[in-house]
Amino acid sequence: MKKLSFLFLILSLFLNAQTEKENIASIKKFQKELNTEYLNPKETPLRGDNLKNFKKHPFFPINLKYRVTAKFVKTENPVPFELPTSSGKFKQYQEYGKATFELDGKSLTLTLYQSLDLMKMEKYKDHLFLPFRDKTNEKETYGGGKYMDLKIPIGNEIVLDFNQSYQPFCAYNAFDYNCPIVPAENKLPIRIEAGVMYEDVYHH
Repeated sequence: MKKLSFLFLILSLFLNAQTEKENIASIKKFQKELNTEYLNPKETPLRGDNLKNFKKHPFFPINLKYRVTAKFVKTENPVPFELPTSSGKFKQYQEYGKATFELDGKSLTLTLYQSLDLMKMEKYKDHLFLPFRDKTNEKETYGGGKYMDLKIPIGNEIVLDFNQSYQPFCAYNAFDYNCPIVPAENKLPIRIEAGVMYEDVYHH
């Protein structure tokens, strides 16, 4: 019996190590793809010297503490609303659901949204938008907050990997882009030391 328990323990440790490796590989893939996007003149928000001088994003060190499994509750009968953007215009969204999780000893809830425009497109119909703010904003990250892209979950859980959070395009180019402003309900009272950091060299 003891031998069987020991084998289960070894197997569990092996599977956990494999999962950790896969999660880290996924984050590194996200970082590589984001850098590639910003280096590509056809996709980047950067213009002029900002594009010429760009090499890669600064990232917080990968930390799987910031990859959390949240309890997910879908919003019933969501009502479309206008989310204000950085340029003073509005974009059409609707609430999709709420994700509740624990981090740094606190129970936290974030609201996830769907873009009414993207919902009409086959490629993005399962796309969820998570804008949030935290206590790193205006210090290590963009003052306006950060974004995360997610897919509609199956079941009542959703994984939020803050290591794959990024700054909006208007953080790098406020002239060509208007970005949704993070709703007050998605302001976190903790530091999220994960994802893309920000060097404010783009608006000078």
